[in-house]
Amino acid sequence: MTERKLDRSMALLAREQAAMGNVHKIRFYPLVVERAEGTRVWDADGNEYLDLMAGAGVTQAGFRHPRVRQAIVDELDRSWSNMLCSYLTPPVVALAERLCELLPGGFDKAAWFGTSGSDANDCLAKLVPVATGRRRMISFVGAYHGQTAGSSALSGHSTQARVIGSGAVTKVPYPYCYRCPWDRGDPDVCDLACLRFIEDYALSAVSPADDTAAVLLEAMQSDGGDVPAPPRFLQALRDLCDRHGIWLLFDEVKSGLGRTGRMWAFEHSGVLADAISLGKPLGGGLPLSGVVGRRELLDVDLYNLYTLGGAPVPCAAGLATLDVIADEGLMENAARVGAYLRAGLGELQKTHGCIGDVRGLGLMTGFELVEDRRTKEPATRLTARLVYRCFELGLAVIYCGLLANVIEMTPALNLTEKDVDEALGIIDQALADVLHGRFDDAKLAPYAGW
Repeated sequence: MTERKLDRSMALLAREQAAMGNVHKIRFYPLVVERAEGTRVWDADGNEYLDLMAGAGVTQAGFRHPRVRQAIVDELDRSWSNMLCSYLTPPVVALAERLCELLPGGFDKAAWFGTSGSDANDCLAKLVPVATGRRRMISFVGAYHGQTAGSSALSGHSTQARVIGSGAVTKVPYPYCYRCPWDRGDPDVCDLACLRFIEDYALSAVSPADDTAAVLLEAMQSDGGDVPAPPRFLQALRDLCDRHGIWLLFDEVKSGLGRTGRMWAFEHSGVLADAISLGKPLGGGLPLSGVVGRRELLDVDLYNLYTLGGAPVPCAAGLATLDVIADEGLMENAARVGAYLRAGLGELQKTHGCIGDVRGLGLMTGFELVEDRRTKEPATRLTARLVYRCFELGLAVIYCGLLANVIEMTPALNLTEKDVDEALGIIDQALADVLHGRFDDAKLAPYAGW
């Protein structure tokens, strides 16, 4: 492979280091994106990459989709910006109506808008106890709900462990079947020890059921390692919540809007949500978040608002994105191409013993790297090498997970099987290179990742 020139990219990264703090960085390699189109990005030196991240699952319709772009331009020409708390604009109410229609359930619904998935989950942390009259909430180990005080308190991710959370939030084990704490094995026949832990211990000894307002979880954990919850677990959890009058909330910030092959990830289990949090792709690539759920949640006697929350331009982009998802069959494409991607990774798993598990829903896929399939010892260093080598070969992926050993893929929903074939070829070559010592570990020093 001809060595890619990164002169301008490295110069820009040096300028960033001199002018900006490090607290915003989770970096895996020296990629400086200057241009993007569809499923491709180009760096500051003109190098092209197949992007399987889509801005962390943000550009659902691909970068610069013409219909989304036109909606942005049209709204800029009309209104530019607005303060929703005092003045309404048409795209905002239109998007709220659409989202209420898209959330399953026969109850009276309402919507709220913010600017990021963090403040959407913070909205739940703030309003749910007030709406229910109960003080406590339950969330899950491995969950990543955001960076604000409230959403951090609900999170159970190792990267946030140094931040003191809230005594009103109880963390319980997620149904991470590949690394089950009870070693129960097959999720289709296990005895749901993780659910019994919630009922027999959390709701009995730590977070009394009659004082627990809600359980919040991702139907498929993203930053925790791209782990789908078994439908049996979600169905049993819904029943448990109903028995105790507890709301069931889903974080759909990354998994929503068609990414998993359904509009919402929780729909794969057939359960209903009392409320969901939204973000990332909701604004078509612009800052926008939301909560959609029971009206009694969003009509409480309490203010929860942001100056730029629900701005008209992101809302117009969000409406256009929903139109594109429906009109271009992107959910169906996500289901089909996602299955094709995981089948291809399964073939790589046969020849690369370091691939311990392949999992996902739709175009939200992860594969876990291990030193030994029997012990499942995480291959953390190998994972960092692999994503860097993929970058060098023209593929943008990152790693995640509590053990930093899961390669994550959340591409645009218009990804093609041809794109997948290209990606699989690069991953195959990159794995061979790093496993046979054709990689200089010194390159990793500036890029700590997770």
